Amino acid sequence: MIALWLILLLLVLLVAVLVVRALAFKPARKAPVEPTEYPVDVEGATERFQQLIRFRTVSNLDPALEDAQEFTKLQDYLPEAYPTVAATCTREIIGRRGLLYHWKGKRAEKPSVLMAHYDVVPVEESEWEEPPFSGVIKDGELWGRGTLDTKGTMHGILEAAEMLMKQGYVPENDVYFSFGGDEEIFGNDTPAIVDELVRRGIEPAFVLDEGGAIVENVFPGVKKPAAVIGIAEKGAICVDVVAKGKGGHASAPPASQAMGRLGRALHRLETHPMPFTLTKPALEMFDVMGRESTFLFRLIFANLWCFAPLLNLICKKSGGELNALVRTTCALTRAQGSKAYNVLPTQVSAGINLRLICGDTIETAMERMLKIIDDDSVSLHFVSGENASKISQTNDEAWNRLDKAIQAAYPGVIVSPYLMLAGSDSRHYAKVCPHVFRFSGMPLSKEQRGLIHNANERIPLSLIKDTVSFFAAVLERC
Repeated sequence: MIALWLILLLLVLLVAVLVVRALAFKPARKAPVEPTEYPVDVEGATERFQQLIRFRTVSNLDPALEDAQEFTKLQDYLPEAYPTVAATCTREIIGRRGLLYHWKGKRAEKPSVLMAHYDVVPVEESEWEEPPFSGVIKDGELWGRGTLDTKGTMHGILEAAEMLMKQGYVPENDVYFSFGGDEEIFGNDTPAIVDELVRRGIEPAFVLDEGGAIVENVFPGVKKPAAVIGIAEKGAICVDVVAKGKGGHASAPPASQAMGRLGRALHRLETHPMPFTLTKPALEMFDVMGRESTFLFRLIFANLWCFAPLLNLICKKSGGELNALVRTTCALTRAQGSKAYNVLPTQVSAGINLRLICGDTIETAMERMLKIIDDDSVSLHFVSGENASKISQTNDEAWNRLDKAIQAAYPGVIVSPYLMLAGSDSRHYAKVCPHVFRFSGMPLSKEQRGLIHNANERIPLSLIKDTVSFFAAVLERC
């Protein structure tokens, strides 16, 4: 009986601790930031944005399938569109078509880099409601490939710089604009730019690239809009899963076939997720967003030491972005077998894409997959890819100025770190800078985020002023 009472007492104490921690789990207090109103030339900015979209800067792994003149025409257009930037900054072409601008500030010790890329992915024009390179305006939106990814970012940076330069503004520190022309094909423009900066002894103190956005309803229990800033990005690798078997006529198949063994291997990979991992980006996101959530979720995120197994289960069952935030994911994307229905293949393969969580490596992920498959007749062949990026620092001067720039442009939003699930050129800067942030500077709905790399990509005209204002707020803090 005494033991029962002791157990009940311990349970009561546990519940009390959980509740008290949840009640104390409140948003951190921040000094208010005065919103800033900038004199954005919305009409002119819209026309220049339309023209940027009209350049068919589609990159391709096969240079013969690219139209090099379109890239050159865009490069030649920029001085015409932004004459003050052209007169104030030096500009170099580094790599095949990387553009590096240098805006001299009052000092050179803590330079900032603002990034974007002006190449775009191919289009299937028949799937579009409007021509993808016409820059047409319809129903209050600008349509075209690159409006979101990421000519819109490049446009916002240059518009903000042109506006501030005309006002006579000089940044406290040097600023560089780094625009790649081959990001969509994992090209060498940005690596070449980074190498050149290193060669010149330039160490960026702050880097901002595409990535997160201001989003709503992406975190359980949080209704306020949140600016999520990628402080790291997952690695990405492509791997072939290969199974071999006895070939021959399909009329007399063996008891064990190559395709069957491949199917079992893929099923095991699908049903045995990689380990649950709470990285710094995830923990910091849970801390910030959890404090803004309803009491039930505050109870969970204030007490992850107790509820981590429950969170793991929720993530495994739900899949999607929440699950990708806490583990290396394995997407089954390709398959190849016999070229005829009546021929048994001697070898079959499937292509899979892994997104590596911070802390995992190509080697550890491959070893774990082999253990999960547990079949000596199935092998793995690494195709391409790289590990996760380094994790950037937060809650310091560099982070705080980005936080304040967001608050100035978008008053009242939550500002939170997160782990970027996709890849960007910023990973190359992460090797030389401890403050690499991935944030595109605009609110995007779930539908709009779904248009990236998709048909009918478009951006609301109302976001043009907001995006330019955001980058102006960033530049004024460089």
